[in-house]
This record gives sequence, structure tokens and C-alpha cells, in this order.
Amino acid sequence: MGHFPLWLQAAFWGFVAGAALLIGAGFGYFFHVSQRAIAAIMAFGSGVLISALSFELMDEAYRTGGFDATAIGFLGGALVYTAANWFLDQQGAKHRKRSGEQQSTEQDNEGSGMAIAVGALLDGIPESIVIGLSLLKGGAVSFVAVIAIFLSNIPEGLSSAAGMKKAGRGPGYIFGVWGGIAVVSGIAALIGYSVFRDFSANVVAATTAIAAGAILAMLVDTMIPEAFEVAHTFAGLLTVAGFLAAFMLSKLGG
Repeated sequence: MGHFPLWLQAAFWGFVAGAALLIGAGFGYFFHVSQRAIAAIMAFGSGVLISALSFELMDEAYRTGGFDATAIGFLGGALVYTAANWFLDQQGAKHRKRSGEQQSTEQDNEGSGMAIAVGALLDGIPESIVIGLSLLKGGAVSFVAVIAIFLSNIPEGLSSAAGMKKAGRGPGYIFGVWGGIAVVSGIAALIGYSVFRDFSANVVAATTAIAAGAILAMLVDTMIPEAFEVAHTFAGLLTVAGFLAAFMLSKLGG
């Protein structure tokens, strides 16, 4: 894709990574995937993302902007995500990644459908911005970041869509949410590249760290509980396997 303008590459790779949510949602809606299998994939996906944010995002932020920009951004991202997530939890989005019966139905909690959709968007935006930011470093997208986000998005979409179906939400809502988020992922990656290309290295580093902090907070708040509740015996091992896979990818890619 070298001959395409960089802003278009950013949008394309953001959309590709976001489209994994739609693929996962398709599996979650049309096939009966056991909760144990969903939890296992979720644990693996969590390990992949933890590795990517450690070796791709935090490392890059530290190299670019030093310790202060990285630390402030990392904590700031986690704070902003946690505050927004807490607010959405109150509106009925608390169990949006759960594949069982935990998700709120519209009858139980009016407006929870919108809250779940906004929550899913909140989870996806930091990851997509990272893809755009990665193009600022040498004009080539970080394929490790794209692959890691793609791999972790499949179980997110799968688990959440299975839970949405059990909560009585129809295919229009489920695929509308994930299709919309795939498109927004492309736009967020485009913004990550276009807005930040003229900013200083410190600002780019802080923004990368903000995304890393938000992703780690999202993992612990929404993905890991699903993984550990059902696959608790093997969840740690699967998370380690995911971490190792992404670690090897980042070293081979580097």
C-alpha cells in the first residue's frame, strides 16, 4: 500500500482492525460458541493486547517523549477511560463484553442499548488512534499493532454479540453497533494520523501513552472478568500464550 497517501492507509488499517469486531459478532450471533471457548479466546486476546501495549506503545512513547510524557499520558488515559466507563456502567453498559445472561435488557434498564453501543465505541477508539499514530513513525503502519488489535477484537465482538442476543437484541442492533464501530475505527485511525502529524514528539508520546492506559484499563474492566469467570483454571496460561505470541511478533516485526 506504499503508493496510497498515508491518511488513507491510516483509515484503511483502522477499519481492518475494527472489522474484526464485526467478524466476531457474526460468530457470536450465528453460531453457538460455548462460554468456555469464548472465555479462552478472550484470555488469549487480553494477553495479546497487554503485550502490544507494553512493547509497542509504552516503549515507543518512552523513546519518543521520555518518562514524564509517558507516565502522565498512561495514568491520564486510564483515568479518563475509568471515569467514562463508570458513567456508562450507571446507564446499563456494565456487562457489555459478557457472553452470558449478565447484560442489561432494554426492559430491565431503558437506554442500556445505547449505553452498550457507546461503551463499545469507548473501548475501540484508543486502539484505533494508536494505528494512526504508528504511521507517524517512518511512514509505515505498525503491523504488530494492527494484528494485535485485530486478534483481540474478534473475542470482544464474539462475546458481546452472544450476550446481546441473550438480552433479546435483534441482528439490526448488533450488526449496526459493530459495523458502525468498524467505520468509526477507520475514522479514529485517520484522526490519529492527520491531527497529530504536526504535533511535537512529546504530544505524540503522551497521546500514545494515553491510548495504552485506556486499553489496559479497558482490559481489566471488561475483557479479563469474562475470561477469568468461565475459564479460570486456564485463563492465566492462555493470557501468557497470547502475550508471548504478540511479543514474538513485535520482535520479528522489529
